[in-house]
Amino acid sequence: MKKIGSLILMMLALSSFSLFAKQAVYNTGDDYDIELRYEDNPCPGDPLFVKMIINQAGKKNKVSKQEFIETKARLQLYAAGKVARTADFYLLQKANQSQLVMLAGVPLSSWWTKDTPCSLKVIYSLYGKKNMEFELPLTLKNKDFVSETIELNPTNTSIKTDTSTKRMEQINKLNGILGTINPAAVYQTERFMAPTSATRRTSFFADRRVYKYTNGKTSTSLHYGIDYGVPTGTQVNACAAGKVVLAETRVTTGWSVVIEHLPGLYSLYYHMSELKVKEGDMVKPGDLIGLSGATGLATGPHLHWEMRLNSEAVSPDAFVDSDFAFAGNK
Repeated sequence: MKKIGSLILMMLALSSFSLFAKQAVYNTGDDYDIELRYEDNPCPGDPLFVKMIINQAGKKNKVSKQEFIETKARLQLYAAGKVARTADFYLLQKANQSQLVMLAGVPLSSWWTKDTPCSLKVIYSLYGKKNMEFELPLTLKNKDFVSETIELNPTNTSIKTDTSTKRMEQINKLNGILGTINPAAVYQTERFMAPTSATRRTSFFADRRVYKYTNGKTSTSLHYGIDYGVPTGTQVNACAAGKVVLAETRVTTGWSVVIEHLPGLYSLYYHMSELKVKEGDMVKPGDLIGLSGATGLATGPHLHWEMRLNSEAVSPDAFVDSDFAFAGNK
């Protein structure tokens, strides 16, 4: 097996592939070649996916399918010279003896700026043997986020400051779900859709919020999703295919649904008035999962929709505005 001989970087002439805007081809001699696709100029708060295609290029040293699928890989995201995020690659489609198609995704912090130095490193062990690695360039775009102050009434102050065992158990349960990465959970491989046809937004992803309580105290936090200002009873639809992993009422978020779409990738829907699915259900894009409302900590009827990648909130718009083309981009 020869070492990596050359690196060719070229821009894809495919405007819809914004999450895979750059293609990198690594020539590795007679045994195999590696092709990578990723967005090299994302925004803070975006999900960053790297698609890796490994082909056995020659017949002389071709290994068996079993040996080939022993290939492992990990993605590391560096920020300011330190490893900030890591994720293992998983199979995107059924492997064969000649090709492996793998994917890994990491969240970009919405606190970072265009001046935050970032880069990627891919570490792989072909056939489960010696580790090799290479780096990919990455530059963040500038993105401005909204700042707002929200005055809470006595009811919402009570919810926001609730430290009861019930609320803590609900938080721990949700965190456990969002921290689960099941390599076999590959349900959606195409562009996502918005969960409602409504376009009026009352809050945006990563808004910087200051909450004012009735007791005079304040707290600050990020808004993890998008709020759609819709009347109670508006249909809420699944943004992509997946498995319902949570469907219950919660102290803070009211009637809530969480759907698993890819390993470590989940969509969340909060404050509904009624649920139309239960845990364990499989859904398709556009399936009815509930009706909007104002349950939990809400100042009025709306739908809160967010996306979590490896537990961290990422921009929902990145999934709707971009064509992932996980299983068929050229």
